[in-house]
Amino acid sequence: MATLVVLGAGIMATALATPFADNGNTVRLVGTHLDRDVIESIQQTGVHPRLGLKVPEGTEAYQLEDAAKAFEGVDLVMSGVNSFGVEWAGEQLAGLLRPGMHVIALAKGLRADQDGKFEILPRVLANQVPEDLRKQVSWSAIAGPSIAGEVAVRRHTCVTFTGDDLQALQMWRDLFETEAYHVWLNTDFTGIELMAATKNCYAFGAGFMHGTLQKLKDEGAEFSDSPYVNFNYGAAVFGQASIEMQQWLQLMECDPQTVMGLAGIGDCFVTSMGGRNVKVGTLVGQGMTFSQAKAKMPGVTLEGATCIVVVGKALKRLTERGVVPAEQFPLLRHLYEVVGEDQPVNVPWKKFFGSDGAGR
Repeated sequence: MATLVVLGAGIMATALATPFADNGNTVRLVGTHLDRDVIESIQQTGVHPRLGLKVPEGTEAYQLEDAAKAFEGVDLVMSGVNSFGVEWAGEQLAGLLRPGMHVIALAKGLRADQDGKFEILPRVLANQVPEDLRKQVSWSAIAGPSIAGEVAVRRHTCVTFTGDDLQALQMWRDLFETEAYHVWLNTDFTGIELMAATKNCYAFGAGFMHGTLQKLKDEGAEFSDSPYVNFNYGAAVFGQASIEMQQWLQLMECDPQTVMGLAGIGDCFVTSMGGRNVKVGTLVGQGMTFSQAKAKMPGVTLEGATCIVVVGKALKRLTERGVVPAEQFPLLRHLYEVVGEDQPVNVPWKKFFGSDGAGR
């Protein structure tokens, strides 16, 4: 029997306790300073209030001040914080990790320096740990497609575990894989994480499909109440997103085939079906500016929008430096105009799909 200690008690980190516990293992959830109510609920009732489900039998919950106790005698660690807390999580782990431990991360997003060079979040997390210790710990990550609640109630879910250390990935797979939670391994660490981050950007654009249709209905446009909706619009956005995700892989010198399957278009598909990124994109598609739409969702973590700003700014720098042609990434550039510059939606359809409909 293995024990996993999880830093962060969000819904995905908690949902993953289900497959781990189904294999006879135990979980110790350590809340961040933002999770105090979650930890209190689990301690008192066994229910995660945001997930709306009981945690697996034997799961223990700890407040942040008890983190050292939770880490005692444990070699397996999950970083369950979101993209905004990665640096903080790394700083916490710097004082809690020991040589020989294994870390697997959940947060999706990117950081970029002044030259537009990207860094994936598992490396940002690891870089907060002193180098000598960092090199004695394995670093891995989980990429979707997976919706937390579906994982928690054992719906069939197929995911990718990624990292540089294949042996560590095989260990993680053995600990997590069940009859419902299916795991594939891929050592294209940067490529997988790049897909996991950029699909959140494009899911924001997927919301335009719903928002522009609602706008037509609000305006009483002809045929707006017909059964013929906006799927053509959504398919075109999804198609261009797929092309651009492959171009990101090529730019970062990753395997361009990584866009195919689970971590690329598979994860982009499930993220585009709903959730926070799609909801805010829908509001913008209805005619709001991004700042107005964001104000309608107080307290909601908009990781897709944040990633759009990071990637959009970096893309401008890369274009200025002559690294990326100005005609590449028209959808992402427009998403940055909408989010970073508060411009209205005006999808640049004629700039999509290259000359042959396939991005060439």
